[in-house]
Amino acid sequence: MKIARVTTILTAMLCLVSFAVAQAPRAGGGAAPAPQAGAAGGAQRGAAAPPMALTTTGWQDGAIIPNKFTQAVAMPVSPALTWTNPPAGTQSFVLHFHDPDVALNGSTNDQVHWLVWNIPAATLSFAEGMPAGAALPDGSRQVSASGQTYRGPGAPATGPYHHYTFEIYALDIKLDMVEPGANEQETRTKVMAAMQGHVRGKAVMFGLFRRPGA
Repeated sequence: MKIARVTTILTAMLCLVSFAVAQAPRAGGGAAPAPQAGAAGGAQRGAAAPPMALTTTGWQDGAIIPNKFTQAVAMPVSPALTWTNPPAGTQSFVLHFHDPDVALNGSTNDQVHWLVWNIPAATLSFAEGMPAGAALPDGSRQVSASGQTYRGPGAPATGPYHHYTFEIYALDIKLDMVEPGANEQETRTKVMAAMQGHVRGKAVMFGLFRRPGA
């Protein structure tokens, strides 16, 4: 009887030890550590480059364009423009100022108010009142519906405000091979065709205008 009791006690103790061992954390076990920032498989990407921006000191983006930049005066001047954050590898810029509220001659063409192409990569601004002529001081070319010069907004007083839109494009090529066409529409078509596949950045701003007197 004593031997039986001792055997029973020993068996119970062995069961308790086995249970304790089973519940203890194994070496190297437990929950997997949280992935570290920058570790393989969870590496954080570098911060994205800031987007291009286009601004003017003449008015707030989307606001009414002051008369001195428009056909409300006899000699409108072009606004001061600044563009920032061009992408790496930019070789030239194209500035496109147009009136998308106009459909010329029943077509999809709108009014070209200022197209400047082959702007050097080092040029990041235009002063107010850029001069007329086929070429600007930095060597870029210009045209508009008024000729080789800036054309101010001129929406009629009897209609709605037009959304005069400035676009600046950053290209990975120069457009020194693009020659003017027979008119501003043909020139714009040639410039836009040469840009295809080479746009690396873009910024847009606009202003509202209609002639006084409505």
